[in-house]
Amino acid sequence: MTFLRSSILAASVAVVIGLALSGQADAADRRVRIVNNTSYTMVRFYASRVSSGSWEEDILGESTLRPGRSVRIDIDDGSGACVYDFKAVFSDGDAVIREGVNVCKVGEYTYND
Repeated sequence: MTFLRSSILAASVAVVIGLALSGQADAADRRVRIVNNTSYTMVRFYASRVSSGSWEEDILGESTLRPGRSVRIDIDDGSGACVYDFKAVFSDGDAVIREGVNVCKVGEYTYND
């Protein structure tokens, strides 16, 4: 009987440890500071999971990001994904796309001229 209790206890501990470890990826910080170090105002910014196949909504919305300014954005869309494509559109009409940004590892992303 003691062996059975020990086995059940060990299995329970293994399940709890497994759940805790699997939750670590989901709890990753997906906040990224977007820095506009260009000469133009950023008028739109998109971040879409690489598996999405299309651009999600404009994260800036009614706001813009002037030259020399930054904004901290929580990229978390609830999917648990870490790798996103970024698209920034500037007031001069240029669009800059960066594919495969790991938002779980990158705390800041800077756009330069």
